[in-house]
Amino acid sequence: MPLNRRNFLGRTAATGAGVALVGAVGAGSAEAQEVDAGLMGGGRGKRRYSFTVMGTTDLHGNVFNWDYFTDAEFDDKAHNDVGLAKISTLVNQVRAEKGRRNTLLIDAGDTIQGTQLSYYYAKVDPITKVRGPVHPMAQAMNAIGYDAAALGNHEFNYGIPVLRKFEEQCDFPLLGANALDAKSLRPAFAPYVMKRVCTPFGRDVKVAVLGLTNPGIAIWDKANVQGKMVFPGLEEQAAKWVPRLRSMGADVVIVSAHSGSSGTSSYGDQLPYIENAAALVAEQVPGIDAILVGHAHTEIPEYRVVNKKTGKQVVLSEPLKWGQRLTLFDFGLVWERGRWQVESVGAKVLNSNAVPEDKKITRLLRDEHEKVVAYVNQVIGTSTAAMSAAEAAYKDTPVIDFINHVQKETVKAALAGTAYASLPVLSQASCFSRTAGVPAGKVSIRQVAGLYPFENTLEARVLTGAQLREYLEFSARYYVRTPAGVPVDPAKLTNAEGVPDYNYDVVSGLSYEIDIAKAPGARVAKVMFDGKPLDDAAEFVLAVNNYRASGGGNFPHVARAKQVWANSEEIRNTIISWVKAQGTIDVAKFGSVDWKLTRDGAPVF
Repeated sequence: MPLNRRNFLGRTAATGAGVALVGAVGAGSAEAQEVDAGLMGGGRGKRRYSFTVMGTTDLHGNVFNWDYFTDAEFDDKAHNDVGLAKISTLVNQVRAEKGRRNTLLIDAGDTIQGTQLSYYYAKVDPITKVRGPVHPMAQAMNAIGYDAAALGNHEFNYGIPVLRKFEEQCDFPLLGANALDAKSLRPAFAPYVMKRVCTPFGRDVKVAVLGLTNPGIAIWDKANVQGKMVFPGLEEQAAKWVPRLRSMGADVVIVSAHSGSSGTSSYGDQLPYIENAAALVAEQVPGIDAILVGHAHTEIPEYRVVNKKTGKQVVLSEPLKWGQRLTLFDFGLVWERGRWQVESVGAKVLNSNAVPEDKKITRLLRDEHEKVVAYVNQVIGTSTAAMSAAEAAYKDTPVIDFINHVQKETVKAALAGTAYASLPVLSQASCFSRTAGVPAGKVSIRQVAGLYPFENTLEARVLTGAQLREYLEFSARYYVRTPAGVPVDPAKLTNAEGVPDYNYDVVSGLSYEIDIAKAPGARVAKVMFDGKPLDDAAEFVLAVNNYRASGGGNFPHVARAKQVWANSEEIRNTIISWVKAQGTIDVAKFGSVDWKLTRDGAPVF
């Protein structure tokens, strides 16, 4: 029987109980055929059964194979496709092959943020209003038939009320064993779900799915969760819950973890927990059979980790983001010693670009899609010149200057009349999307929004000249060391050591050079402010996004710097409002070349 969600939510806050959902197979011929698909050949009368767990992660608001920032079908260099409509077709194919009753479908988080579709139903026509709409992601995932989804860190971007409303609209539980109520320290969400998969032998398989989210939420969304929820480490909470699930009779334990597998953290020592801890959970916590990995936006078809205590292999898999891939965990079970035992586990991924969109899903959400397309194509101003981010990762371009210009103006206005009004304001921004840009002439919401695809908000922090110099040096590690005289290929110049574009910061208001022939840590030179060498003792206000200010990217000093102002409005909306108010983006007023790449003093470009 389905659990009453409101009763459950009240109970979890008080008791930390999990969810028990049962899937049973009747004796009808159609269902029996599905069960037959789960049978395996066995020797000497051993009973064997197989089933499949499908998994997605980091869907980030993608339902359609559509890019709302370009107003065109999604495409990338690898010709990937995106969206739940594509995933639905793959899921239908797997269910047809395996038998629906021999499959489960789960997700590893970051569901309700990332596209203009998801933004629209959080901010423009919010699901939280009285008699408000049902979130498109809830509609699509309900229609496809998800069994559970772990919480991602981006679930908290729009605040807890939006998340709770989304949770209420879902026909499946949102899991977060390490998302705890700050006062009671009991689970604020369902820690797990227990599914019963019926076999033809009269002995159900009990499959437990434990959900774990990212401890970085505590700093990345501090404004939304401080004093309300805390997020302890994944290993700690897995060690607490996995034995409980086994004692409750779980034959199979799967972890859905919104946490990468690398063992690294982007927020340094600000929390005592590891951001990307999935492999550590597999290694340190006995009793786990498989882990659906999320958060890192990488593709891992199958990765095996040996548990240190049992010596058994744990299978990890991470499907590519946005619905580009679907993971399949294939489990082989054998009946031994009075219970089902996991005999084999394998994983692989399916590519969503190999199938068409499921018309059932596209029909279901056509109205929502068209409403958002109309919204993002509203003209809000004009630009005196075209601005492109195509070369912004290695050249000082007006498009990044524009973001910094708006941020500086916003912070200056906010600090007027305060004790910090006399301090010079600098600003940081990154190349968030190399395909972003605005044309000369009319400019729409989607074109401006595309410059800043993340839901970051703006803060102001006080740093010294010396701290800013170290900040720039840390940022400059982004470039691959390239000796003088060696040809420079822009396609191979950036993202050294896997540093993403959004973790390379340009600081506007200073001029400087980055010598890529030198080793990281000794690259930044000729740092000037107002035409003079930067004074290490001088104080500056840095306009900075909340991700960076909270430790994202582990940049030095900024997270511990004094905060003198903060705003709850997304930077994207701040830029859109600026364009609406000004009417014209006059590129000549802010576009200038203030930083450049060099080798032994000679410009690279």
